[in-house]
Amino acid sequence: MISLNRVMVLSPHTDDGEIGAGGTIARLIEEGKDVYYVAFSSCEESLHKGLKDDTLKKECIEATGLLGIPKKNVILLDYKVRYFYQHRQEILDEIIRHNKEISPDVVFVPSFYDTHQDHQVIYNESLRAFKKSASILGYEHPWNNLSFTTHIYFKLEERHIQKKINALKCYKSQDFRSYFDEKYIKASAYAKGVEVNFPYTETYELIRLLIK
Repeated sequence: MISLNRVMVLSPHTDDGEIGAGGTIARLIEEGKDVYYVAFSSCEESLHKGLKDDTLKKECIEATGLLGIPKKNVILLDYKVRYFYQHRQEILDEIIRHNKEISPDVVFVPSFYDTHQDHQVIYNESLRAFKKSASILGYEHPWNNLSFTTHIYFKLEERHIQKKINALKCYKSQDFRSYFDEKYIKASAYAKGVEVNFPYTETYELIRLLIK
């Protein structure tokens, strides 16, 4: 059994955590679990011209709030998008600090197979920070992954997927992206669910399992 009482979601950029684990977060909150969310960049440099620098931070607070994460549990950092590798040690120190303060049972991180350079940094530094203290699950972003190993299926109901969809709708600055499409989100969760006779699911790579 994976202990899920205290959960940390590491999101390289605002929205990554919701995309990879939004339905799971909704279910865990519903079950009374403590969920913490850390985003390492709000991608100011990637925003369309005319949008304010804090656009994604505001959208993230709204989105995570809809999923049920208390605002005090949402940590937004300011590393420059696509340049995490230049700050690897600082990011590791940051993750270690939050590990000591929060002491999560399980941590959701980008998958080993994720090709995005920032996502790779968060994956690698998470291993260093949590390998002796927490179970680690990798979430999937299919458009970034060359492959994906599905080890864990979280059973979700339609209400959990709808919360995920509603949360992602908060990211109005990103609604041009195809993977924000409601039909895609629902179809993907349904298709994965068919594999194990669940109504809907989000799937994860098992990176580290600690049974305490």
